[in-house]
Amino acid sequence: MLTEDIRDRRAWKRRDLSPPDWLVPLPQRCLDELDAAARQVRHDPLPPVLLDPAQFALGACAEVMAQVRDTLRAGIGLAVLDRVPVERYTGEENRALAWLLGSLLGRLVAQKWDGTMIYDVHDTGRALEYGVRRSVTSLDLTFHTDAPWLDLPPELVGLYCINPALEGGVSRFVSLCSVHNELRRRHPERLARLYRPFPWDRQAEHAQADGKTTRRPIFRYAGGAFTAAFNEKLVATGADLAESPLDDEGREALEAMRTIVDSPELWVEFTIERGQVQFINNRQFAHSRTDFKDSAEPQLKRHLIRLWTREEGRRTFHA
Repeated sequence: MLTEDIRDRRAWKRRDLSPPDWLVPLPQRCLDELDAAARQVRHDPLPPVLLDPAQFALGACAEVMAQVRDTLRAGIGLAVLDRVPVERYTGEENRALAWLLGSLLGRLVAQKWDGTMIYDVHDTGRALEYGVRRSVTSLDLTFHTDAPWLDLPPELVGLYCINPALEGGVSRFVSLCSVHNELRRRHPERLARLYRPFPWDRQAEHAQADGKTTRRPIFRYAGGAFTAAFNEKLVATGADLAESPLDDEGREALEAMRTIVDSPELWVEFTIERGQVQFINNRQFAHSRTDFKDSAEPQLKRHLIRLWTREEGRRTFHA
C-alpha cells in the first residue's frame, strides 16, 4: 500500500491545468506525412492491422507521439493531438492513420475477447443490457478506466475523432493519483480496503465456459509503481453476478472514493472536436462522458476510433 502522497505532475487538480497543457499541435511536417501515408494506403490497400509505421516515412509523427507518450507516462496523463484533417480521408484511410499513430505510441492490443483490434465508438442503437457496453450507446459514462477487471488492463487509450456529437458528449478526466492523495487525507480508514479485491463484471468478454466475474483491487502498489482501476458500476454488477453482496467496508470505501472522484475541483473537461485524437493513461487516470444527441444525418453521427496499447503480456484481450 502506498503510504505517502504522490507529488509529481500526475497529481493535478482542475486549477492546475488549462487546454494548452493537454493540446499537442500537429506541425505541417506531420500533416504532410499523414497525407503521404493516406495516398500510399489508397494506392496499395491493406487492412489497417497489417500496417507498420516502418512501411511509411513518419519521422515527424514519431517525434510528436514520443512527446505524447512522455506526457501520458510521466506527466498529466492526458494529451490531445490537434488536429488530423480527417475530412480529407476516406473511412478506411482514417482507420489506417489512427492505427499508424497508435502504433507509434505503443504496442496495440485486442480490445475484445474476439480479437477486435480497432473499436468503433458510436451509438449503435442497441439497448443497454448484459454484454452491451455503454460506449456503443448515447448514454452517459461515469468515471471509469477501460477494462478494469483485467489483470493487465490497457496502459494507454486513444480516441481518434471522425465526428463529434451534435450536442453533449463532454469528456471529463480525473487523476486517480490525486484521488488517492485525497482519500489518504479525508478517509484514511477506508483506503486499505481499496487495496483488497473486489468482484468485477467481465462484461461477457470471455469464453462461454468461463466465469462471469473476476476479483482484483482498485489500487495496487508494487515495485514502486502505483496503478488504479475504477468502475463502480462494474463492481456492483460483479457482486450481483457472483451472488455475493459487497461487504460493508468495501461499499463504504467505494462511496468515499466516488464522492472524491466526482468532485468538480478535481477534474477537467472539454468536448473533443473533429480530427482531434485524445490519449489517456488508463492505469492512473479515469475518464467519463456526458450523454449526447446525434445528428440526424448518418454521415455526421458521432464516431470515434478507439485503440489500446499495452507492452506486457500477449496482444490478446486476456494477456
